[in-house]
Parts: sequence; structure tokens; C-alpha cells
Amino acid sequence: MNVPLVLTEFLDRAVSLYGDKQAVYCDSRVFTYRELNGRVNQLSHGLSDLGVVKGDRVAYLAPNTVEMLEGFYGVFQLGAIMVPINIRLTPQDYLFILNHSESKVLFVDQDFYHLIQPIKDKLETVEHIIVHYKEAETNETVYDEWLARHSTASFDRAGLDENDVCSLLYTSGTTGNPKGVMLTHRNNYLHALSTMHHLRVSDSDVYLHVLPMFHVNGWGAPFYYTANGATHICLRKATPESIFKALEVHKVSVLAMAPTVLNSLLQFYEKNVPVIDQDVRVVIAGSAPPPAFVTRVEKELGWEFIQVYGMTEATPLSLISRIRSQLSHLSLKEQYGLKAKAGNPMIGSDVRVINENGIEVTHDGKEIGEVVVRSHGVMKGYWKNEAATMEAIRNGWLHTGDMGTVNEHEYIDIVDRKKDIIISGGENISSIEVEGALYEHPGIMEAAVIAVPHEKWGETPHAFVVLRENQKVSEEEIIAFSREKLAHFKAVTSVTFVNELPKTGSGKIQKVHLRNEYWNARGNSERFVN
Repeated sequence: MNVPLVLTEFLDRAVSLYGDKQAVYCDSRVFTYRELNGRVNQLSHGLSDLGVVKGDRVAYLAPNTVEMLEGFYGVFQLGAIMVPINIRLTPQDYLFILNHSESKVLFVDQDFYHLIQPIKDKLETVEHIIVHYKEAETNETVYDEWLARHSTASFDRAGLDENDVCSLLYTSGTTGNPKGVMLTHRNNYLHALSTMHHLRVSDSDVYLHVLPMFHVNGWGAPFYYTANGATHICLRKATPESIFKALEVHKVSVLAMAPTVLNSLLQFYEKNVPVIDQDVRVVIAGSAPPPAFVTRVEKELGWEFIQVYGMTEATPLSLISRIRSQLSHLSLKEQYGLKAKAGNPMIGSDVRVINENGIEVTHDGKEIGEVVVRSHGVMKGYWKNEAATMEAIRNGWLHTGDMGTVNEHEYIDIVDRKKDIIISGGENISSIEVEGALYEHPGIMEAAVIAVPHEKWGETPHAFVVLRENQKVSEEEIIAFSREKLAHFKAVTSVTFVNELPKTGSGKIQKVHLRNEYWNARGNSERFVN
């Protein structure tokens, strides 16, 4: 008889083999796997008493806490669907997501309750709001008190099929309302098996939740670190100070984040030089980092740098960049260059780069095409949006909208989003490549590049730059520097200096806001909506 691939198995295994091991640290509290399981059962019993049944949606608006972590397993035991929501949205976004998902219960952290208050009366399906870390003036149910009223005894689980939807994740809506990505138990289960292999996860690992758990389930970390009996460190607010403190106190061995967060850690390290004795693996996804990042992480911090690539619609990871054994003869510079690329397909993922005719690009590192994915992780579809599903998944392939190349060593490199490619004088320019060159400037802390109109060339690269503290760099200097590092047609032609770059909850730079800022500064009514 086939055993269904369902996520509740992961916590069962941890309880069986690691029941008395310290499983989760959250602020000053610590829970063993057996205690965590008891809380999960209390949550399931409580949700059942509220009338939640298989298929119902349960929403979470919370930072990285034990309450968020236990939510996944507590919701899954009922066969209900977890709806983790980005903590950096607006009340109107929350109104859309909660009504569109038809969520029945909302768990919200006190820190974000003020974002729900203005829309409470417009919620169409939410019957109960329960608040984590509730303060006295908030007139809602207290999570801890509510949880304590229910039994820690085993919960009689709903019958689960591996193809049942387990989570509904809303992608950022830069071109309209967010879309709800339906991921199944099978999607997440097989993704966990593949990822735990590639990241070498074991029961000796201590994982620091820097990446938000709302972000495609924190890349699956609640699943594969739990399955292996690793220790979770929950971090409510991920600042460079709190991250380094956790590394020191808890002897963290692995953490995952976006390149912008890693950059903030490098800046902090420069000034404070904290001593980290243990081996550390840092997993990076998002825009491809400049090779200079890889060099600094491995030489200065002494950490292992692991680049991955994925998207919510693929559960999410599909590529990983590590140096394959037959390439170990390459120079360190060449190896760091490969590590900065998106990498090779993970087990269970078929990833290709195709031209507009559907033919694979030449593996020369130059010809650009769209990245497409066929894997166990590809979503079931978009919730209540069949047209968008059919547009994204064609002939069994997920079209990512990311543009890439493949080099002679079979490493895929993401050069840009389709909408971010700059076409200057008929030549394609990767904004990511230009950003990578700018990061080599000693005075630049962060950089983002967009296309802006140009009378002669159609469009050219424009840089938004955040300078390092106490640095004075002129626009002319940056333009000249980029011309030294790049072919002249790729060099930036103008610069805007800013104090910070707009980012998503996971740390990804939001270029749509930069485009709007550029036009607003010029008093132009035109807007970029892509």
C-alpha cells in the first residue's frame, strides 16, 4: 500500500526520534519536540472547536515565532489550508487576500494588529481573530489563553491525500491584485526531500529563521529541518545585531536570506567583527549576488556560500549553485563566479532556458532566453484564477518570467526579469550585471538599476545608489566607474542617490517603486506597472 506524502509525517518523525531534544527557541522560551507537538495538538483541537474542517483556510499574519511555526502542523492535522501573509503589505492588501482566500480564522501578531483593525468590518469570511502576544487594549482573543484551554492529547487527523492543497501563498501583485499559489502536500514533501539533500541538513543543524516563514513557507524550512530533528531558532526581528547574537549564543549552523540582508550582515561585520567559531552555511536566493559577495562571505566571514534559485510557483527551489567535483580544479576566482550563478537543477527539477521559439539556448553563457521549470514542485495552480494558471503553466512547463543564460559548465545564470531587461540601441543589458559591477565600488552599499528613456539609444541604465556611511561619491564618479568595469553601452548614464531601497518582506528590492519614483521626480504622469 502506498503511503501518502503528507507533511504531518515530518513532525511525527521528530517526536519519535528527538522527542526530548530542544526543538525551538523563541525569545526566552524553549520547547522540546514533544512539547511542540503538544502545542500543535492544542491548536488543532482549538481550531476544530471553532468549526474549522478539511479544506478551510486559516490565515497567519505573524513574524518568525513558535506560534507561526506550530501553525503549519496544527492547521495541517485538520486537512485545512495555511494562508501565511506577508507582513509588509497594506490594510487593503490584507482585505483582498483574506476575502479572496475566504479565510475562516485569522491569527495575527499584536505588532500587526493595527493593520487589520481598519478592515475588520469588511472581512466577509473571517469568523475569529486570535492575537499572538496580545496587549490589554486589543479587544480580541488571547492566543496563549485560548491554546491553554485545549488538550495536548493526540488529534484525530483528517484523512489527507498528498495532492490536497496545504498552503495558499499570495505573490506580490505588481500588476494588479496578488495571486494565490496553491501548493500541495506532495509539492512540499518532495521539495523537502530534495532540498535537505542538497543543503546537507542533519539533526546536528541549528537553523536560524531569518527568512520570513510567510515567504513560501520560509523556503520549506519548517518542514525539512523538523523532519531531521534540527533545532529552530525563531527571530521576531531580523537585524544584523540580532542575527549575529543568535549565531553566537545558539551556535547557528545554517541560515537563509535574500542578498540585501546578507549585504547588511557584511556591513555590520566590517564595523564589529564578531567572532563566530562554528561552521556556517548561508543560503542565498533572489537576485543573483555579485561574485564579490561570495568572496567576502567565504574569505572574511569564513562561511560557506550556497546560492539557490526558485519561485513561489515551484515550491520554490529548483536550482542550486555549488562547485561540482569535476570543476574543483578551477581557480578560486572562477569558482566564486560559478557560486554566484543560479546553478544546476536540483534533484526532481528539470530546468531549461529557451528562446521565443521554445528551443533551448546555446550553452555559451551569452544567448538569453526564458527560464522554464518542470518539477515535483510546480504548483497546482492559482486559486480561483484559471486564466493566470494557463498562462503560467504551458505544456507542463512553468514559465518563470526570468531571463537567463547557460554556460559551458551547465550553470544557469539569471540575468534579469523579462520586464527588467534593458534594451539599449538594440542590445540586451542585464540590470543584475550592471548592479554587480557597481557593488565593486568601495563607496556603494546598495545599488539597483532600471531602464530609463534615452533619445538616441531608446533606453539606458539608471542606478539608484545607497552610499556607505560617511562616503561622498558623485554621479560622475559612478558613471565613470561603471564605464571602467563594463562595456560602454552597459554603463549607467545617470544616478539617483537614496537613503534606502524599497524592499519586500523577504528583502527583495522592489524595482516597480523605483520606476515610479523616477517618474515622480520628473513630474511625469506616466507610471510603470510591471
